[in-house]
Amino acid sequence: MDKKFFEKIFSEKRMEKYFIRYENTNKAILHYQCNIELAESFYPCLTVFEVVLRNSVNRELIKLFGKDDWYLQIATTPGLTNLNRYITQASKQITGRNEHLSPSKITAELTLGFWVSLFNAEYELILWKDLRRAFPNMPKSERQRKKVAPALNRFRAFRNRIFHHEPISWNLEQTKQIHEEMLAVITWMNDELPEWVAAFDRFEQVYERVKKQLTQGICGSNSQ
Repeated sequence: MDKKFFEKIFSEKRMEKYFIRYENTNKAILHYQCNIELAESFYPCLTVFEVVLRNSVNRELIKLFGKDDWYLQIATTPGLTNLNRYITQASKQITGRNEHLSPSKITAELTLGFWVSLFNAEYELILWKDLRRAFPNMPKSERQRKKVAPALNRFRAFRNRIFHHEPISWNLEQTKQIHEEMLAVITWMNDELPEWVAAFDRFEQVYERVKKQLTQGICGSNSQ
């Protein structure tokens, strides 16, 4: 498989980042493969982070509004009404599948963008004093919205890069740092989870292998 093959299959636009970076075509193709492997290794940590964040925040919103279907209050709560577009979209997607609307389905359908946006500065006076309880293990001196929101937004942007199959391997040290930070935020929510995740999280092994393989120009056990 050569350059033309990869440009035809994956598109010239997607592959140009790699072919511009390397004069050696094989090295560019190998880097693309390594990027896929690195993205795949992030899945356990990303999954746990997203699900735990959603459930932790949902729990605090139920307490705040006093009902499981708290999302019905969004449209009429001063300062939160612009969040209703997320609720509306989630409802449309559920009913579009001919499924019954329920608190559990709405919660699962809402995007990561919604959950992260709840920590924006514009909602601080309304939500933060309650949502901060979603991070019981975060040191109290550090438990500030301005500390939480940037990390969540970094993770959201990084997750989107992975899910849209964009490069995450140009700066391997930065990728490793994001993984470490994500585990730290998971710890803020539940300090038992990182140890559980470690049993099947392959990121460190893949990271070390990819780092070595990119240096040597060999990526993947089936590469020539």
